[in-house]
Amino acid sequence: MKVLHTIASMGVNAGGPTTCTLNLVEGLIKNEVEVDVLTHDVVDECDKLVSSASFMKIVKPSKYPRYGYSKELKNWLVTNNNYDLYHSNALWQYSTHATSKYVIQLNKPHIISPHGMLFPEALKKSKWIKKVSLLLYQYYDLKNATAFHATSIQEMDHIRAFGLNQPIAVIPNGIDFSSIKKPSFKMKRGEKKIGFMGRLVPIKNLENLIRAWSQVNEVTNNAELVIIGDGEEEYKSQLLALTQKLKINNIHYTGFITGEKQDAILNELSYLILPSKSENFGMVVAEALIRGIPVIASKGTPWEELNTKKCGWWVDNDITTLSKTIKKALLVDETDRVEMGKRGYQLIKKEYSIERVATQMLDFYNWILTNDKKPNFINEL
Repeated sequence: MKVLHTIASMGVNAGGPTTCTLNLVEGLIKNEVEVDVLTHDVVDECDKLVSSASFMKIVKPSKYPRYGYSKELKNWLVTNNNYDLYHSNALWQYSTHATSKYVIQLNKPHIISPHGMLFPEALKKSKWIKKVSLLLYQYYDLKNATAFHATSIQEMDHIRAFGLNQPIAVIPNGIDFSSIKKPSFKMKRGEKKIGFMGRLVPIKNLENLIRAWSQVNEVTNNAELVIIGDGEEEYKSQLLALTQKLKINNIHYTGFITGEKQDAILNELSYLILPSKSENFGMVVAEALIRGIPVIASKGTPWEELNTKKCGWWVDNDITTLSKTIKKALLVDETDRVEMGKRGYQLIKKEYSIERVATQMLDFYNWILTNDKKPNFINEL
């Protein structure tokens, strides 16, 4: 089997879809699947590709970053047409459209992973551009896809709500444990830290988090809120202004960090918090749990298992609920917090390993190509 993944960017700064795609591709290769990734080179000199492996097929960066039109990408698809199956990642970019258009000509199967881009909250961003894009090409591409990949039941429901009736495989994103040291599960002494990690953009709902933090200062005055990441300048300014207005002096903004520095800060956290309005998966939740860090996540994320597996809290993201949950977390006995971390670690190791996810994706590919032995994670209407 020979598979081509296409994605607009595999730069470090591109965020979640890049990490998910890399983990999946490396997992498939370990399963002896021949996989390549077609993508653009990075534009920003502060950015870099997440991998220099031979499976990375790099074309010149687009001159039109919003849409990503690339003659080089188009020509590469035409020249290299010996794949059995094509798998596009994300929407609204030329890489997915070019793949869809060309695969129709080849009469070969095409899977699309929307990566949360059909969620209602995601559709509100640049709403009018997306409406025009749907009319011009995106809806046609979606209707002509062979099948879809969703990372959660929630995402599958949003795909169905868009009027798409093709088969949908519900397969979570996988976590690569190889570079993550097994947690020691030692009790932490001194100041407790709760951290957010991700893009600083309105959909992350950080203004509610800051207000919630300020409302329980009887417990947060001996703790620190660490906000890890970078994002939209206007939104960052709003968050900083809100922090100053509320006279909070125990919120630390780290800016964008990666590698060992990011790991060091993550490992200092007592809890991770993700108060997003919407997330199709929330890789940072899994990345925290595999480090033995319990998580507070909003019901805008698909992480009900935080409640059912008793490794955190899955709650509404209004200010009152967030403040009550923060207070509850900071008052948890340290022995109990460590036990929560152990349960979270076991959950990710059992259900979200890249080996398990890659095997499921391979079963999905085989079913698409042969229509034999339908896996139980595939939904058909």
